[in-house]
Order: sequence, then structure tokens, then C-alpha cells
Amino acid sequence: MGNLSIILLKRRSAALSHRGSFMLSEEQSAIQDMARNFATEKLAPHAKQWDEDKHFPVDTLKEMAGLGFAGIYLREEHGGSGLSRFDAALIFEALSGGCTSTAAYMTIHNMASWMIDSFGNAEQRAKYLPRLTSMESIASYCLTEPGSGSDAGAMRSRAERDGDHYVLNGSKAFISGGGVSDIYVAMVRTGDEGAKGVSCFIIEKGTPGLSFGANEKKMGWNNQPTAQVIFEDCRVPVENRVGEEGEGFKFGMMGLDGGRLNIAACSLGTAQRAFEKALEYAKDREQFGQSIAEFQAIQFKLADMATDLEAARLMLYEAAKTLDEGKPEKTRKSAMAKRFVTDTCFNVANEALQIHGGYGYLQDYEVERMVRDLRVHQILEGTNEIMRMIIARDLLK
Repeated sequence: MGNLSIILLKRRSAALSHRGSFMLSEEQSAIQDMARNFATEKLAPHAKQWDEDKHFPVDTLKEMAGLGFAGIYLREEHGGSGLSRFDAALIFEALSGGCTSTAAYMTIHNMASWMIDSFGNAEQRAKYLPRLTSMESIASYCLTEPGSGSDAGAMRSRAERDGDHYVLNGSKAFISGGGVSDIYVAMVRTGDEGAKGVSCFIIEKGTPGLSFGANEKKMGWNNQPTAQVIFEDCRVPVENRVGEEGEGFKFGMMGLDGGRLNIAACSLGTAQRAFEKALEYAKDREQFGQSIAEFQAIQFKLADMATDLEAARLMLYEAAKTLDEGKPEKTRKSAMAKRFVTDTCFNVANEALQIHGGYGYLQDYEVERMVRDLRVHQILEGTNEIMRMIIARDLLK
């Protein structure tokens, strides 16, 4: 297993390889190969058991951090890898082929850490980022509330200034890592109603007044904990506010541009794995005296799945490049990619299950877990209905 820091030091960029119609540098190919090897060796053999046992593989996450995957697009000053959003898409696509839920959790950790790196002050970056990039500390991102999901700007959690502290009251819902993570990057209202009244805070586990709900029982993503994060007169130092009052919602939306691409990449890698399992099964499974791959109905399914995956990959990569280049259409492109890729990849995985027939419905075959895990990707980081609203609003402005 290679080490990402070594690859970065070499900075090899002369040789190029193809990934769809995109050209990858030798460095990018090596990074993706390393992620793919890690997924094959350290994630895939355990994914089924982690799902059944609802086991959160913290030690494995820390191994991933050792390869630089806990701070992929963070600056190198405090241990980040200094890579691009395009590089991150390559990495998460590869990792999710081993375990969707574990790869997806790493995207959340990266997004929360990126917010501190991008918008925190020098003291906050020095204090938290070395712990986050090594995964000595695990991070969660807290935006959604029980009464404000898609309408995130309507959040009710409040933070009232009291001397050199803020006193927080309210709760956050569906928080990955809730109760287990060490650091919570939370959006809380400090001002008037609407997006401009929201501020961003870094809240450490163990802070008085911070508690957690029971672990949610979910359809998928079973190997990562999900719980409410509850603030009851939770006292957070003023020095833990990220940026100025009222800037939090803006930070959160900027984070979601990248988060949507990350989750799309996880969908793509999972669906690619499901397709490969279906292709293999179709060649081996015999009915009516021949391999089912000989039937045109199955051939057409496989052809459509392969075509859809290629289209999804191209859209994801293009959106990642647009975000890296800071183009004005970056938010629209991210929403387009998230909507198209997650819908498409869920359908591909579902078709893979169909090709497996009754066996695909059994836990002995991993495609059923892939379908369960992928379903939530059409909901989180903004539902795909909200993605359509973002796209339409940008088109009509």
C-alpha cells in the first residue's frame, strides 16, 4: 500500500492516462489506484459484517487518514493533502467500491474539516486541523434539524451571547457520527430569521449541555452511527465561532457544493461495483440451457447500465473541474451532477439486483446492501428535488 504523502512529494505529472474522456496525470492514477487497493484489501472484506453488526470502523478510518484521505482538499500547512475536488472525486469513487457507508462518512469528515480550514482563523486551524487530518479527532457536520430539512434556513436552534460564551439551545437531526464524533461543526441561529441570521460554531464532545439522541435505525448506512445532536444551555466559547456572526449559512452552502460531488462519487463507485457483480453473475448463471448473458433482455440491461455509468462519470468529473476552477456556474453544475449521478447510480444498482433475481434480494449477495446504501444519496446533501430547484433558479435568473 502506497502512502499519499510520498506520491505528493514526487509530484509526477508527465505521463497521462484516460478515465473516460478525461486525462489523468500519473499522480492522479497512482492516488486512485491506492484508494482502490485500500478498498479491495481493507473495506470490501468487512463491509457485510460491519453492516450486520452496525459497527463503526474507527480504526479503519484512521488507516485511511494515514494515507491522506482525512484531509484530501485541505491545505498542507496542518496536515492536509492539498489536492483538488477532482482528485477527491477519484478517491471517493474508488473507496466506495469497497464500502459505500465508510467512504461516505469520510466525505462528511472532509467537509467539516474543510470548513475550519477555509473559514476558521489561524488559531482554530492550528488547534483542530492536525487532529482532524490524522483522525485523532473525528468530525461531524450539523445543519439539518427536526423541523427544517430542505428548508435549512428555517432552523430554530439558537445561540445567545453571554459574555465570552454563546449559550446554545435546540437540536440537529440525522447527524452522521452523532454521539461518537469528537468535533461538531454546527450551524446555529444567532440573529434574525432567514439565512443571514445563521452562524457557524465548532463544538467539542464533552462540552457541558451537549448530548445525543439514540442511534437511529436506518435502511442503509448501517455501519456509521446517526443520531440527534442536542443543545441544552450548551456553553460554547466565543473563540469557537467560525467567521463573523451571520456568515454560517454561506459557509454551509459553499461546503455543500463539494459535499454533493463527494456523495455523487460514492454513488458512482458503488454502482460501478454493482454493475461488475451483475456482469459476472450474468455470465455464470445458466437458465434454459444457457448463460443468461446470452439473452438479449439481459444484454440490453447491461448495455444501458454501462452507458449510464459512463454518462454519470463524465458529468461528475466535469462538475468537479468546474468547482476547482471557481467558475460562476459551479453551484448549478454541482447540483446537476448530484441529481443525475445519484439517481442514475441507484437505478444501475437496482438493475444489478434484478439481474441477480431472487439471489440479489439475499444478504449473501452484496448488491442488496448497495441498493440500501445508495438510496439515501438521493436525499442527503439536499434532496434531488431541491437540486432541481437550484438548477432551475440559476437557469431563470
